[in-house]
Amino acid sequence: MQNLIILIPHYNNINELKESIKSIQEEIPVDILIVDDGSTDKPILQNLQTIYKYGKVFIEYLDKNVGIENALNAGLSYIDGKGYEYIGRLDCGDINRPNKYKKQLEYLEKNPETFLLGTWADMVDTKGNFLYTLKHPTADKEIKNKMYLNSMFVHPTVIFRKEVLQIIGNYPTKYKAAEDYAFFFEISKKLKVENLPEALLIYKIDPNSISSTKRKIQVKNRIKVIWKHFYLGYFPIYGLVRNVLLLFMSRKMTTFMKKRIK
Repeated sequence: MQNLIILIPHYNNINELKESIKSIQEEIPVDILIVDDGSTDKPILQNLQTIYKYGKVFIEYLDKNVGIENALNAGLSYIDGKGYEYIGRLDCGDINRPNKYKKQLEYLEKNPETFLLGTWADMVDTKGNFLYTLKHPTADKEIKNKMYLNSMFVHPTVIFRKEVLQIIGNYPTKYKAAEDYAFFFEISKKLKVENLPEALLIYKIDPNSISSTKRKIQVKNRIKVIWKHFYLGYFPIYGLVRNVLLLFMSRKMTTFMKKRIK
């Protein structure tokens, strides 16, 4: 099995960081890089390495809080100089199902033309109550089309080949709260991308998350990304109209609607 490192940004959230690390249960070696984004409550390497048995834990401490997009890029810069072939993502509070990474790496090894691979996810509230399973499209063509509507990847489920950084570059920093959407859009325009049709992550919908507290900024920047890639076609036009309408809807409302639909 090839070398994999998981990038986890952290900001004053030690308990959920530990919860996420403990959820990594694999039959293969998996290393972890934590980028601490200027926390006052900083993670201690020795404590985390004690609870994690599947690989090495590294921590990069940033001097001040620079925001998730810059923290992620600091992590990618650190990883780029190492010998890893694959980079994965995980966020504090999100829970992996057993052998998530093994399943993804096995697929990527058998499908060398695929550069980024996500999975489905079970969405839960802050108390762990199941809400719905988010089943994004699995095939490259459908993903490419529907990226005009919203991100077709649950960010903390993805693994991508390190070559992506040479082809696409790092996370763009001008799309605040939508850096992952912009990043995945660029990848999907140039490379083959897919999702595994299995819910291998438990994703916590938190009212204090970036997607909730900075929702309007996120949607506005999503519109900018759509406009950057816009052409006269069904999906770009529909996606643009859809996201303009989302500016007037709260995260609570859209979560309720998704739960009822699914």
